[in-house]
Amino acid sequence: MRWPGPSCKIEELVEAHYGTLYRYAFRLSGSAAEAEDLTQDTFCQAQSKLRQLREPDKARPWLFAILRNAYLHRVRDRKIENSVSLDCVGDLPDRLHEPLPEIDPVRLQEALDDLPEVFRTPVILFYFEEFSYRDIADQMGVPIGTIMSRLARAKAFLRGRLMQTPVLIDDRLARRVEENV
Repeated sequence: MRWPGPSCKIEELVEAHYGTLYRYAFRLSGSAAEAEDLTQDTFCQAQSKLRQLREPDKARPWLFAILRNAYLHRVRDRKIENSVSLDCVGDLPDRLHEPLPEIDPVRLQEALDDLPEVFRTPVILFYFEEFSYRDIADQMGVPIGTIMSRLARAKAFLRGRLMQTPVLIDDRLARRVEENV
């Protein structure tokens, strides 16, 4: 993206970052309508605060931080709380012996929706938007170790949720039965 300097126009930021911000908003909220609203709100806030952006290479994380804050304000306003505890998530092996099955995007979004925001945000930023641990830690105001821990716990939770499919169990049992016949 060509950076226009001090007279940066919001249209150029929208053109360069709309898609990634919308995807992030959708993953956070789980709703297309809410994602559109959050993305629009982000650009409106960015336009009013454009003078605060001093480093052009920081536009993307700056916009993501604005969007996350807008999302958190909405959640607080609605008094929505996810109550899934990740304290009792057991350790899963790093490598599975069989290849992972295709994951249905709707099931993935449902599993993401069940994660508390402090776990969901690092997952989205790291795996979907390719932010570094440092960038995520800076944005969330926590140490890198906390981000790494949250990612590991969230990944274990998501694996557990997404790997619990009756079809996989039935297929495995069917193969075992066929092998023993």
